[in-house]
Amino acid sequence: MNKLDKDSVIGISALLVHAANIDEIYSDHEKDLVKDFIKSYLKDDNANEILKKAEEIENNSNQLLNYTNIIKENSTEIKADIIEHLWKVIISDNTVDQYESNLMRRVCGLIYFSDKECAEIKLKLINDK
Repeated sequence: MNKLDKDSVIGISALLVHAANIDEIYSDHEKDLVKDFIKSYLKDDNANEILKKAEEIENNSNQLLNYTNIIKENSTEIKADIIEHLWKVIISDNTVDQYESNLMRRVCGLIYFSDKECAEIKLKLINDK
């Protein structure tokens, strides 16, 4: 799998934080899932520090979907991995509301990732729970 640079990971982490915040409950479990994403790409960096930066970006940015441009430039494999991490955050509370579904549809559309593949990833995660 290709690597993402630190700025890309921070931006995508902000998108994950956004997904976690949509239902207005941002749990420690969701924070851990974002940190898992960070650690999967940046082994040597401090995940807590990067999470803080991502949270600041998410708080200050109504242009969050700009981060989809970072994702769009990457391989299908990385796109699938990011979609999987987004779904992990969203389904971590065992519910998916319309705003969360809508976010996933918008993100998939913006990064040219098929709805079918997106649904398959979601289903796999739900079945693995």
